[in-house]
Amino acid sequence: MSRRVVVTGLGAITPLGNDVATTWDAMIGGRSGVARITHFDTQALPIDIAGEVKKFDPLLYVDKKDLRNMDLNVQFAVGAAKQAMADAKLTIEPENAESVGVIIGSAIGGIKTLLDHQKIFDERGSKRLSPRFLQNLIPDTASGQVAISTGACGPNMAVVSACATGGHALGEAAETIRRGDADVMIAGGTEMAIVPVVIAGFAVMGALASGENGPEQASRPFDKTRSGFVMSEGAGVMILEELEHARRRDAHIYAEFVGYGSTNDAFDLAAPPENGIGIARAMRMAIRKAGICPDEVNYINAHGTSTPLNDKYETAAVKSVFGDHAYNLTLTSTKSMTGHMMGATGVVEAMSCVLAIADGIIPPTINYKYPDPECDLDCVPNVARHTPVRVAMSNSMGLGGHNSCVIVRRFDGD
Repeated sequence: MSRRVVVTGLGAITPLGNDVATTWDAMIGGRSGVARITHFDTQALPIDIAGEVKKFDPLLYVDKKDLRNMDLNVQFAVGAAKQAMADAKLTIEPENAESVGVIIGSAIGGIKTLLDHQKIFDERGSKRLSPRFLQNLIPDTASGQVAISTGACGPNMAVVSACATGGHALGEAAETIRRGDADVMIAGGTEMAIVPVVIAGFAVMGALASGENGPEQASRPFDKTRSGFVMSEGAGVMILEELEHARRRDAHIYAEFVGYGSTNDAFDLAAPPENGIGIARAMRMAIRKAGICPDEVNYINAHGTSTPLNDKYETAAVKSVFGDHAYNLTLTSTKSMTGHMMGATGVVEAMSCVLAIADGIIPPTINYKYPDPECDLDCVPNVARHTPVRVAMSNSMGLGGHNSCVIVRRFDGD
């Protein structure tokens, strides 16, 4: 019999708040975390809005002596991981260290570290580079540093699949537990890529919303006037745990992690295929592996980027998978509030599924004013909805054609 996996801890640092409670309160309150960029001067850029993390204090999680050589995406990851461990009341000692693993993904990794050191190299020469430069550039640094900071000696790796990274990190962590390679996994995603060249690059692609009606209104998934996504930053981490291990230590169980699907479009590096056939295959895979019927799913946290093609084709994919039941479930995009957190987004969105189950509240899709006939599912417009949720799904789609889908279910104790 396959080992069952449950969620026992949550941690988050997002544009909505620097912990889970603050982030969730903002989500169900329909508040946006998008604002004018403060990290740098935007005068030379066509876009000046983003979802920045605000008032983050890394000294709550990292020793001062380590900060200088730690990219901000790594600081976010360590902070969210330590929050999740505290929430799970999980301690790592020498006797259990090898049974606790880490998978923390990042779509881009330490790009700010790269840009800062390129400037140092150009202006001051190679001898002024930090010996820790390359260690903080690569995308697996966050996963390695979380292990160092917590003492977890089990399986450790990074997942890199663009905007599908977070969902893949959770899914691969769950599979690690199921096959018996760990009893506990610290799983999540992190990102800090709000830098001029990345903003400019996405702007050149025509992918970003301009915020012409104000930053808070820029991300408007499923709305007929949607024009692009908003770049954001932050981290999300879950503690996934084998069920009997969680029971033995009397851990609080938020939900059971039951399904995971992973596919690729094999179509285009940026554009989704017509009707979202790739994410549809990932949803079907996750449903099959969860051992449920499609009509058992109550809520989908959609990838919902607010780009014209994504929202249209994801809606079509949901209809193809769920048939008539697509009109009975709810499908919302919390990116309307957080913006797009890249490698972290799938974890924060899966977290909203867990909390929707735990609290019986579905977060809204804000900024929804003008219905799009091609996006005609129930997106819980503008105001959260109090309703029981038993089974929830989170979709993620990434540049490169990557798709991830995870399913969580209410845990009733059996």
